[in-house]
Amino acid sequence: MGILPDWLDPAVIIDAAGPWALLVVCFIVFAETGLLVGFLLPGDTLLIISGLLTHTNDIFGVNIWVVALLIALAAFIGGEVGYFIGHKGGPAVFERKESGLFSRANVERTNAFFERFGGITIILARFVPIVRTFAPVAAGVGHMPWKRYSLYNLIGALLWGFGLTMFGYLIAYIPWVSEFVVDYIDLILLVAVGGTIIVTAWHYFVERHRARKAAAAEAAAADAGAQASEAAAPASEVSAPPAPTAPTPTQSSS
Repeated sequence: MGILPDWLDPAVIIDAAGPWALLVVCFIVFAETGLLVGFLLPGDTLLIISGLLTHTNDIFGVNIWVVALLIALAAFIGGEVGYFIGHKGGPAVFERKESGLFSRANVERTNAFFERFGGITIILARFVPIVRTFAPVAAGVGHMPWKRYSLYNLIGALLWGFGLTMFGYLIAYIPWVSEFVVDYIDLILLVAVGGTIIVTAWHYFVERHRARKAAAAEAAAADAGAQASEAAAPASEVSAPPAPTAPTPTQSSS
């Protein structure tokens, strides 16, 4: 009996999909970066297990090169869809929220990271859970040039999608490593998913804390400005001499 639910176990997912297993794997890889719903899925482990099962069980019924290239293609297309979601509809999503994963501050920090490290950010993001889900959207929101983004997206998809799948295939040649992965896959998944959840929660609460601090600072600044205006108003009234008044008819007759 596994530690994690079946929908998080790559071996169970692949086995349950039957003849559609490769299509299901490719869809999960696509969804992780293209639909913003896969950031809790163990994508890295799924790719390694796909490669391992291709070697040991010929689970997909096709050559490992075909499996790895199709997974890389799914990763590339997902990255492109994520970019266009951010480019076309991202500002409306991100600018309406001031905290959490979809905050404007998140996009600004991601864009600053893009400016500092360049397109290699897109490549490295592939190997970091959560980041690989939101980096394409953030690149679209920040209007990174599409051709430049697509080049780095392609490189990242090949290194991650093709590379990890092939890595899983190759470790099957080392019996004790292959047995360890098969025997302890639930524990590996638990660590991977648990780490992803912890990072997600930490990131969310940090963003909320920063948003609250920013709101408190703005409120304090507004209060200080209001108090300064109130303090300046009496001083202006004292400094201005009263305007002379014309004598009333009663005063002039006397």
